[in-house]
Amino acid sequence: MALNAAQKAQMESGKGFIAALDQSGGSTPKALSLYGVEPSDYNGDAEMFQAMHDMRARIILADGFTSEKVIGAILFERTMDGEINGKPVAQLLWEDRGVVPFLKIDKGLEDEANGVQLLKPMPDLADLLSRAGKAGIFGTKERSVIHSADEAGIEAVVAQQMEVARQVCAAGLVPIIEPEVNIHSETKAEAEEMLEKALMRHVAALAADQIVMLKLTLPERPGIYDALADHPNVLRVVALSGGYSTDDACARLGQNSKMIASFSRALTEGLNVKMTDEGFNAALGANIGKIFDASVA
Repeated sequence: MALNAAQKAQMESGKGFIAALDQSGGSTPKALSLYGVEPSDYNGDAEMFQAMHDMRARIILADGFTSEKVIGAILFERTMDGEINGKPVAQLLWEDRGVVPFLKIDKGLEDEANGVQLLKPMPDLADLLSRAGKAGIFGTKERSVIHSADEAGIEAVVAQQMEVARQVCAAGLVPIIEPEVNIHSETKAEAEEMLEKALMRHVAALAADQIVMLKLTLPERPGIYDALADHPNVLRVVALSGGYSTDDACARLGQNSKMIASFSRALTEGLNVKMTDEGFNAALGANIGKIFDASVA
């Protein structure tokens, strides 16, 4: 399956950022609580996921959520399988908003070992990638976490991520490889130096037609990932907010000219379910503007 040329061009050189709308089961209650929807407001998983879907739909349909500033969006599997205004979400994103759809495919994290958390097994990956392709998804995202500067652990994370990436590429999609470095790590700078070297080694071993994206924690040393951003196998390097406030994340991003944002919590900061549409659009629009400005800096 060939990549959609218009979507590839937008991801490679489009001005803007990727919205991360992929909170899953574990992080959903917290994301809803920040939005003003408490556990007492819903009964069971079905109602919880419906409340999350309603929040995501409100964001996607907001005035400012278009390709003018948002070039891509990462979806949770349930969101991909759902509809907004009677239209499949990935289709609506691209056709109505001009936003390239991605899918979170990981099943969460293993327990920490060697200072890292690897991806849990993904036994149904082939089926999920097939469904994603049919739904009009352009790429995927899979997240591991690095807690300390342990060379063996970091190598294991990158090797596993690249193994998954090859499967994603073979299915005709573009993987976003996300080896997050914990922002609270006491050895964050050292871990990032190790990560950059490991990523460069593995990216250099990719075949010419294996195109990947990288989603990385905003680094201690600005520009550390520039050579990766320039590599022919890397379509784009994007940054996660990782728990930094919107202002702090944007300030750090502004120091890394070859990274664009892929923020989740920073995007939805200050939004509340009780806001009028006017107030919601204004608050979301302000966040989008701030993240866009840092992405194009």
